[in-house]
Amino acid sequence: MAGKIKNFLREFQLIFSIILTIVGIILLFLSATGIWYKDIPQNWFGLKEDFFLWCPYLLVIGFIVFGTGVYYLYVFLINRKFLLEEIKTNKRSEFLKRHSELKTKVKHLPTKYQIMLRDKENELKIK
Repeated sequence: MAGKIKNFLREFQLIFSIILTIVGIILLFLSATGIWYKDIPQNWFGLKEDFFLWCPYLLVIGFIVFGTGVYYLYVFLINRKFLLEEIKTNKRSEFLKRHSELKTKVKHLPTKYQIMLRDKENELKIK
């Protein structure tokens, strides 16, 4: 069961990291304005006074969620960029230099990129 969840999250890593980043920004905005400017969330969003008691906790949660989303988005984009740049090469020797690094990075990317690496290995006749 854990393998299925892990594969599902890997397939939609970009979408989930963007969603986490957006939710983190919203939590940070609401909690920061709730702490320092109580009129803004109260008038714009019609929030009750009970919400303002939770603002310091939501600020911490917002930082954690935002940081996590940005981290996973950054890791995904760096791994994807590295893979796409290295797959462009047609020289077998250059590809072999980075082959082990490519294999480890592609494990954390969706299957689409794993298939791209496998096709490039077949094209350059690498096992």
